[in-house]
Amino acid sequence: MDEMQLNSEEALSGWVARSRTIQSVVRIPGDASTRKYYRVHSETASYILMQMEGFEEQGLNLPFIEVQKHLQSAGIDVPTILDVEPARGFMLLEDLGDITLLKKLQDVANPDIERHLYERAIDSLIEMQVNASPQRKPANIGGYSLKFDFEKLMWEVNFAIEHFYEQHLKREISDADRKIMHEGFSEICTILAHEPVVFTHRDFHSRNIMVTPSPHTGQTERLVMIDFQDARMGPAQYDLASLLKDSYYQLEESQIDRLLDYAVARTEALTGNRLDRAHYRTIFDLMSIQRNFKAIGSFASFQNRRGNATYLKYIGNTFENIRRTLLRHPRYARLREVLFHYYYF
Repeated sequence: MDEMQLNSEEALSGWVARSRTIQSVVRIPGDASTRKYYRVHSETASYILMQMEGFEEQGLNLPFIEVQKHLQSAGIDVPTILDVEPARGFMLLEDLGDITLLKKLQDVANPDIERHLYERAIDSLIEMQVNASPQRKPANIGGYSLKFDFEKLMWEVNFAIEHFYEQHLKREISDADRKIMHEGFSEICTILAHEPVVFTHRDFHSRNIMVTPSPHTGQTERLVMIDFQDARMGPAQYDLASLLKDSYYQLEESQIDRLLDYAVARTEALTGNRLDRAHYRTIFDLMSIQRNFKAIGSFASFQNRRGNATYLKYIGNTFENIRRTLLRHPRYARLREVLFHYYYF
């Protein structure tokens, strides 16, 4: 352990020890961000200490804190914040354990158990869309003023083209093929940008849902949302695309069909409004294409910008998601051909 890390952990330990007797502080793996995470053990409990850049100027208006309070007040299960130190970028959270939905899915014995887990995740998602959106819960939060509009959606597409094709694969895209990419994605993003919007998590997938024991004996395990600080307004299918067309876990298409039907039924039950199922599925497909392509750009950018190659292994799964989805829409056959030409060849 180098001196800088030692000093950092000593500072963390000293801060926590102000209010709690601690026995150990252990570094644990984090997510794709630059944040660091530690598990703090006391005599009676354990906590998660998150370290980031200082946020003294934002204080309690830091997006993570703002969204956590908003979701918690809307009845959504999110980690409890126990203490904060904005100047040094410290935040103490409840310990949810180490079992993500992804890890839980590795032990499923059959498709019925798999579907049940996903239905519970969808329950939380639909409750957030209904109960944490402006129509039901007006609030002065930054996420309400941000939206997946055409400019944002296309920016993500261009980011993926730059970081994956041009920088990572070193491809030289011809003007004709670039035009096909631009026109195809422009049409998709235009359609998406005209959809009604709800409050979206923005990164709702199997690694950002924790499965943790219920504090009440005999009750079902909790499914807890994490990593929600980038929440903004977007189509209802945005988070659903992240969940069901996951880069980290592949669902059978028949399972996706059943889960989409379940999401529609839950939305109708909570809102009292009937949905056009065919339209809902089309928007889900188009959102999946854009969302998966954006993810590929993110995975490549981690390597390009930070030298972190960890996520490159998920690009194959993610491109397969795009391929399977585009095959459902012959209108975008040329887009599919061009995307895969520069990927495979």
